[in-house]
Amino acid sequence: MIEARHLRVLRTVATTGSFSAAARELGCTQPAVSQQMKALEAAAGTPLLVRAGREMRLTEAGEALVRHAAGILAGLTAAEEEVAALAGLRAGRVRLVSFPSGSSTLVPTAVAAMRADHPGTRVSLVEAEPPRSVDMLRAGDCEIALAFRYDATPWGYHTGGGWGRDELVARPLLTDRLVGLVPEEHPFADADEVDIGTLAEEPWIAGCPRCRRHLVEVCEAAGFTPRIDFATDDYPAVVGLVGAGLGVAVLPELAVESVRPKGTRAVRVTPAVQREVVALTLPDLAQVPAVAAMLDRLETAARR
Repeated sequence: MIEARHLRVLRTVATTGSFSAAARELGCTQPAVSQQMKALEAAAGTPLLVRAGREMRLTEAGEALVRHAAGILAGLTAAEEEVAALAGLRAGRVRLVSFPSGSSTLVPTAVAAMRADHPGTRVSLVEAEPPRSVDMLRAGDCEIALAFRYDATPWGYHTGGGWGRDELVARPLLTDRLVGLVPEEHPFADADEVDIGTLAEEPWIAGCPRCRRHLVEVCEAAGFTPRIDFATDDYPAVVGLVGAGLGVAVLPELAVESVRPKGTRAVRVTPAVQREVVALTLPDLAQVPAVAAMLDRLETAARR
């Protein structure tokens, strides 16, 4: 196997013309240079240098190797510098995938902090709801996926020990409580708390398919099936429909923070319904400095 250190010595011998001059240039002994050239010739399987008087001259094979050595060593140096930059967070990238309310609340603060601390690291964002975001992470389309689950909904990963091929690393961020959203003229608009069962006769406005399923489950547990008149993934649309008096909704507090709830009032609902928000990554990616730094800043943003 041809080693980079041997190529460096060969190139120096070719430039200086002798083992002794190369040794002085490299700061080592003449026997050390001789030994490395013998090892390189053994790896190449052919002589690379011949003595001509007091000088060492390259054979045709030696000339070919020196010609390629320049590009090889330049590429290796560039690679070493790039890896050092990545390790020192002077460069690199982190691709985030987040659900919409996380994109508008947690992500901006975290990315701003990352940019301030490590301006050489590029952070990009694409929106996707779980489980699509988790699939993107497993497919290699991102380094971090913000995801959520409702009570007792399986994650599809393990949170510790014995990481397997499909297992993910989860960084808990926050517990996001769901609140009721009613028109500001609604009888319950000034209530501190509302039992969800008292909204059984109301028309409902539901969110994403996953949230919709969860709404039906919660309502059925309270003894009724909600009459869903409107369904939309767009939180401002939910707020607009509620504000127009067309129905009631339950939204995560993060979602309420991300929009201006004009014409509506948020009230606590019982029994309490909440979702757990986490940042997911792969075990190997969790060791990458830029990814670890981004996870830290997402956790800090979630505490504010």
